[in-house]
Amino acid sequence: MTHNQVGATDLERTFMRATLIYGAGDVRVETVPDPKLAEPTDAVVRVVRACVCGSDLWPYASLPAREHGRPIGHEFLGVVEETGADVTGVRKGDLVVAPFKYSDGTCEFCQEGLQTSCLHGGNWGEPGVDGGQGEAVRVPQADGTLVRLPHTEDEGLLASLLTLSDVFPTGHHSAVTAGVRKGKTVTVIGDGAVGLSAVLAAKRLGAEQIVLMGRHPARTELGREFGATDVVTERGEEGIEKVRELTAGRGTHTVLECVGTLPAFEMGLGVVRPGGALSRVGVPQYPEGPIGRPVFLNNITITGGVAPARHYIPELLPDVLEGRYQPGRVFDRTVGIEDVPAGYQAMADREALKVLVAF
Repeated sequence: MTHNQVGATDLERTFMRATLIYGAGDVRVETVPDPKLAEPTDAVVRVVRACVCGSDLWPYASLPAREHGRPIGHEFLGVVEETGADVTGVRKGDLVVAPFKYSDGTCEFCQEGLQTSCLHGGNWGEPGVDGGQGEAVRVPQADGTLVRLPHTEDEGLLASLLTLSDVFPTGHHSAVTAGVRKGKTVTVIGDGAVGLSAVLAAKRLGAEQIVLMGRHPARTELGREFGATDVVTERGEEGIEKVRELTAGRGTHTVLECVGTLPAFEMGLGVVRPGGALSRVGVPQYPEGPIGRPVFLNNITITGGVAPARHYIPELLPDVLEGRYQPGRVFDRTVGIEDVPAGYQAMADREALKVLVAF
């Protein structure tokens, strides 16, 4: 790792640049105090790579205006700059990746592989916690949260390692909870970064047929390269009919819903095979959905939820390091910290699939 990649590591530095959101369409990069250790279980990480998530676009589209901005961003990897007295799992100079929620790694939920429900965990950007789209981050519960990585200067590998913070484990979670395995058929709804990661995850788990429902040619072409056997560009009832035509009228064993809207959920119910499973990993933007008699009578399982990325990283990491899978290909634009607002706009305008932030 070169000095330019890592960024300044002078512990006397007192200010940094970070991304704050003030409301819908109002993302700013401002000078804020450098993070400092607050608890003996903390670490300070100087960020090397971060990115903009599709879920960041929901507040970017609808957050009410506020007087004071709040930090935003939850995907980053970087170099450990300082550790608290109780931190033993990482040390200064380590390259690490942080999952999109922090966790202690020791509570009953963490021990069950559900770090997203950690009794002492939380979210990046919540009050008193840094966001991931800044030059440095104070990491609470560093031992339970951070995963050490081998140092590399390979840009493609750095991008793929960054996906371990969120989108690749989220796609994997959708496939695992739906029961994707060798010989099963899959429909992936959504050609965003999570949907494409779900295609990759389904391929990795041995799916026989993977139908990608998306209508952006550059994205669906990448989906084919990731393992999609079929692409359906139609939506609604027309899209449902197309998927059923591809599956002898039966639908697919599993459906991975990676959007989070009610129409996407309804399409998922329309294409799932009786006895099958629909996994939702797109953050739901609706309060309720149709789970009545048709779901009951056809023995449909509704599953999914927020992905415990920290649980999946050790499983996925070797395949990424050895180049068997390259989830970092979902990044199609790179910006510096000062251009993060433009990155948000590019994703909101569908001009970029997923924006990488390089420091």
